[in-house]
Amino acid sequence: MTAEITPRIAIRGRPRTAGDFTCDRCSRTAGRHRASWSEGRICGTCFTVAMRTHGTCPDCRTERMLPGRSAAHGDQPVCVDCAGITQDYHCSRCGTETEHYRQNTCARCSLRDDLTALFRRSEASEATETTATKLLAALCGAQRPESILTWLRKPGVRDLLRRLASSEIPLRHEALDQEPNSLRVEHMRSLLTHHKLLPSRDHYLALFQRWLTSKLEDVDDADIQRPVESFARWHHLRRIRSLSADGKPTRGPVHSAKQEITETIKFFTWLKLTHGRTVASCVQADVDTWLADGPTTRHAIRTFFVWAVKNRTCTNITIGFRQAKTVPLLTQGQRLAMLKACLTDNIDTLHYRVAATLLLLYAQPVVKIAAMKSTDVILTPDGLRLSLAEGDPAPVPEPFASLLTQHLAARPNLRTGGSSGSEWLFPGYRPGQHIHPNTLMERLREIGINLLGARNASLRALVKEVPAPLVAEMLGYSYQVTQKHAAAAAEPWSRYPRIQATRIMTDTIGMDR
Repeated sequence: MTAEITPRIAIRGRPRTAGDFTCDRCSRTAGRHRASWSEGRICGTCFTVAMRTHGTCPDCRTERMLPGRSAAHGDQPVCVDCAGITQDYHCSRCGTETEHYRQNTCARCSLRDDLTALFRRSEASEATETTATKLLAALCGAQRPESILTWLRKPGVRDLLRRLASSEIPLRHEALDQEPNSLRVEHMRSLLTHHKLLPSRDHYLALFQRWLTSKLEDVDDADIQRPVESFARWHHLRRIRSLSADGKPTRGPVHSAKQEITETIKFFTWLKLTHGRTVASCVQADVDTWLADGPTTRHAIRTFFVWAVKNRTCTNITIGFRQAKTVPLLTQGQRLAMLKACLTDNIDTLHYRVAATLLLLYAQPVVKIAAMKSTDVILTPDGLRLSLAEGDPAPVPEPFASLLTQHLAARPNLRTGGSSGSEWLFPGYRPGQHIHPNTLMERLREIGINLLGARNASLRALVKEVPAPLVAEMLGYSYQVTQKHAAAAAEPWSRYPRIQATRIMTDTIGMDR
């Protein structure tokens, strides 16, 4: 297996525009200037940074916006008065000193004006006024109101807000579920949930319930629908609800459940059309033929028959576990080279480097990495530790400890649509939600990381140095998985008694640097 890191342009935001104008602050070319100040003409990038720089002016010691530069203070930021900037950047409405968004008003006041005008179109009543007031406070309280103004320009958003403010759509999850499924509805749901206007609910469980209802409605044959519905509701839905109640991730179980239900429907449809049989009359030869003649995804029907045997729905069918023909695995040299690149090179933005290191150093699945919370990073007298399972927290060696600390201080997506109080280690674009695992997977693949190969290599390296049961307890794996990797690595650790896990893991992870 070949493995090579492909660095990305690790700069967030839009690329700079080219042109003939040269900025008098950064000396780079641009299409046009954004402002003319005492130091000269300023490009859009420098202007945006200047408008968002606040602190104590080194000249007059005043706490305010610091857009200017002072040669007397080593080119430090200074206020408009000390910089000789003649423009007044105070909002004419609220008095805040910031960039003007529209007619000498700031973005927050402009947003409040737009929403107030939108909500006034609704028929007034005590209930609608209360709802509109709540929506107004939630949206105008965004740390970055510009993002809400941009969102309002998207098709259908204003109409959805107006209907919510007028109580045409009640503030309930069930009411939003009746709307056509779209990104704007789900983003609105996230905003309302984040600001406590809707109660929290398991997103993936809710999607699964809607998907299941639609899926079963599409099955016309009662001989197929009845057993599949029983299997879906009494096995999968009950299990996913239990996981959700315990606060455990449900995205993976929902994905597996959908595939198993879909493949089971396909099998019984084929069985009925080809042989005229149902689940009650199905024989082993039918299953063997189905599995032999198609893709490996057909093996997903195994879960149904295991459940059916337990419930005595079908007792004469046996399907064994499917064994993977190959195991993706990086060499230790490839893994260490990738780890070094993530820790010391600017191969991508900081949060993706941190996520990649969690995969390469601690063998964490990407789905689990995406759902990690900031509270999983624990500061102890001995340094940082990571709570990855119910066992002892795993040590965080340098230089990853410094990288992780930097990430915690500058997590992305905290200024979009809500406050900065996100519980997630990797906040997503939707308020209150973590980054989508698929986004993380695609980004890590783009820089050249084989996800499964990297995870297997990390586990294989750890079980060579640490007893497999300790690796399982500290990293959140089952004993069977770590024992399997230990056996493949020909290490006898599985028979060792429990010893000081933290000390061994510290030494082992430290050796990977």
